[in-house]
Amino acid sequence: MRKPILTTATMLATVILVSSMSPAAEPSTQAAKQKKLNVLFIGNSFTACHNLAQVVKEMAEAGDPDLSFDVTTVIYGGRRLVDHWRLGTQNFVRLWALTTEEEQATVRSLEEMVAKDPNDRYAPSALARHRQLSKSLDVQRKKWDLVVLQSYRDDLEGEKSLYVQYAPKFAELIKAQGGRVVLYETTPTTQNSKPLTVPPDPAPVTEKAKAIAALARQIDAVVVPMSVVALRCQTVRPDLTLRYVKDGHLNQTMGYLTACTFYAALFNRSPEGLPIDTVNENARSKGGKPAQDPDGEPLKRTFSAQDRADLQRIAWEGLKQFQQIAATIGHR
Repeated sequence: MRKPILTTATMLATVILVSSMSPAAEPSTQAAKQKKLNVLFIGNSFTACHNLAQVVKEMAEAGDPDLSFDVTTVIYGGRRLVDHWRLGTQNFVRLWALTTEEEQATVRSLEEMVAKDPNDRYAPSALARHRQLSKSLDVQRKKWDLVVLQSYRDDLEGEKSLYVQYAPKFAELIKAQGGRVVLYETTPTTQNSKPLTVPPDPAPVTEKAKAIAALARQIDAVVVPMSVVALRCQTVRPDLTLRYVKDGHLNQTMGYLTACTFYAALFNRSPEGLPIDTVNENARSKGGKPAQDPDGEPLKRTFSAQDRADLQRIAWEGLKQFQQIAATIGHR
């Protein structure tokens, strides 16, 4: 029988998270308590915003003080999985087996891209990243327990979506080292910049969720289903906004909600009660003035006890709604 689409990280080959799932489970020795997850986040600004990987790390380690949740990111602004593949991000996925010759070949390929198209905005930064990797490959070599594949407007066309085409390519490399795929589904087209008076139409969200669920079933992935979770938030807390007014990115509320959903999806437990209550937009000061978020507000947002509790609960409820949607799709 096929395993459920959404499962806990407890069965990873290199780490057992039993004590994080059950307070009654007491390891017999201190050595048995030590747990570590190597986690790679691949994405764009929807991963970079609010230092999402770090907030997820804080929540994971708050949920289990014996867990070391080590995060690494490969981020290119505005890029999708197809672009990451072009820029050689698959090399970072397979660090455990990557050879010096293979990495040098990637460097040469990127050098050719830069020479051929001086207007390529991303090849130069990828080239610098890979040159650095080629110098320190043996130091950076590791296996990933979890690899997060972020979507971005490349998941809107069902089975024809580029996300559906490229996630399996990355998944093959992830699973070859015993790692687990995590599909981080972003929802830039449904985030609201103003409070809502009526809930959005759930039909498009449900259809998109079904496509993501089918992909997850195909490659045995965990899903962070932000379209369904956002819809849940818009339904029960329509007063909350999920994106900036002057910028299309997720605001602090959506950033926090996303981190809560990561926690819920990765550990299959509710984030309710976690003490983490703050997120920061990552922006630099300009002209000597304090840095502000895109709407001119402070970068740091500390949520009230009520909002924190609501967002934690909504993340769990939204995840459960996605699981119900996923259960309705047929097996491939």
